[in-house]
Amino acid sequence: MIDPKHIQTFQEIVGKGNVYSDKAHLIAYSYDATRTRFEPDAVVFPRSEEDVSRILVYCNHHGIVITPRGAGSGFTGGALPANGGITLAMERHMNKILEIDMENMVAVVQPGVVNMDLQKAAEELGLFYPPDPASEAYSTLGGNVSENAGGMRAAKYGITKDYVMALRAVRPNGDIIRAGKRTIKDVAGYNVAGILIASEGTLAVLTEITLKLIPKPKFTKAYMGIFPSVEDAMNAVFKSLASGANPVAMEFLDSLVVQALKEKLGVELPESAGALLIGDVDGNVSQEVDFQLEILEASFRENGAQGFVIAEDGEARDKLWYARRNASPSITIFGSKKLNEDISVPRSLLPEALKRIYAIGEKYGFSVPCFGHAGDGNIHVNVMVDGSKPKELEDGHRAIEEIFELVVEMGGTLSGEHGIGTSKAPFMEIAFNPLELQLFREIKRAFDPNNILNPGKMGLPEHRDASRV
Repeated sequence: MIDPKHIQTFQEIVGKGNVYSDKAHLIAYSYDATRTRFEPDAVVFPRSEEDVSRILVYCNHHGIVITPRGAGSGFTGGALPANGGITLAMERHMNKILEIDMENMVAVVQPGVVNMDLQKAAEELGLFYPPDPASEAYSTLGGNVSENAGGMRAAKYGITKDYVMALRAVRPNGDIIRAGKRTIKDVAGYNVAGILIASEGTLAVLTEITLKLIPKPKFTKAYMGIFPSVEDAMNAVFKSLASGANPVAMEFLDSLVVQALKEKLGVELPESAGALLIGDVDGNVSQEVDFQLEILEASFRENGAQGFVIAEDGEARDKLWYARRNASPSITIFGSKKLNEDISVPRSLLPEALKRIYAIGEKYGFSVPCFGHAGDGNIHVNVMVDGSKPKELEDGHRAIEEIFELVVEMGGTLSGEHGIGTSKAPFMEIAFNPLELQLFREIKRAFDPNNILNPGKMGLPEHRDASRV
């Protein structure tokens, strides 16, 4: 329990209506998409950057742990208050689009702005914010930056870090810092913005984000390649991109996902599909779009595609994307619990990686449906288990560890977009050597010497002095 005097101080800073320690709020802010629960001792809604600074000064002095939070939509526990303390919730007040600068094509936003709200606001002006995590309808931009979120358009347009131009943030001691500039080029000083991106709220609390926008393409069409096997589809991925194709997205569904979509949701998909590649192409002239589709079809067929479908209108495009967007909920036919990991490998190694991942599943007797962003080498691997059987769950986690070891051996990474948080923290020693992990700890200490800001995430040390809370 947090000392009542601390609650009173927080109320003095942000107002009584913005501080809660009742059970309902503690439960509501205790979980994210991992379904793991850690209750905070209080939930505080700052109204401004100044509020954030004053709260951090006080918490730093009294040793109170702080967990910044956007929408709580993360898949690895990055916004969970694993060490208690206060959850600093940004979505209520710090949720404004402060500016869309048409001339310089930038947006300035507060961290609580929902991703899709910025996309819509930019598109009304003929501009485009490409990063589109699957949670775009509710995830916040502060969370997207903190986790370096990806999305389906990453194959062509990149991920969140490619659009962050500048940040304002508050260090744990209350200092307000600026990192980056609104300019296209900036090579003065250390890349502090780059350090804060994907830091999962362990170094500073973001209070303002300047994002690059681009002109919105005028034409978009969707496509689907139908393949007899996963190997054929994965070969088509890197070979078609090497041949000059530049799709917005190239999403992958394996045969297990196709089966699940048919059985659970009644989605109409090709009967004989061993794997599907679904995506969009776009451009400013229709001929450019058609040319890209011609390159894709030719390359797909050279690599064994049995069919190539072009969605000529919005309704047909929506049907293709419905299948991709419902891949995750459909696969529960294979097990009551899915151990979902977002591994990433070099694209040319996708065929070998998936072959070996399926072999690990067979070793333990698990179905391992896979789908995801094949165009950028980022695959969602789902080890399906019966969550009511402890031995099966234990074996599932063992299979995940073997998959991580395989991915790192192939030059890949533990996470392409979800981050590390608490759920992948135990595996950091697989991906990084002791000197690299020590460097992470030194960076953490430089920003947060008292270790009050989101401790225990990314394999960094837990908070060891909660007695002063």
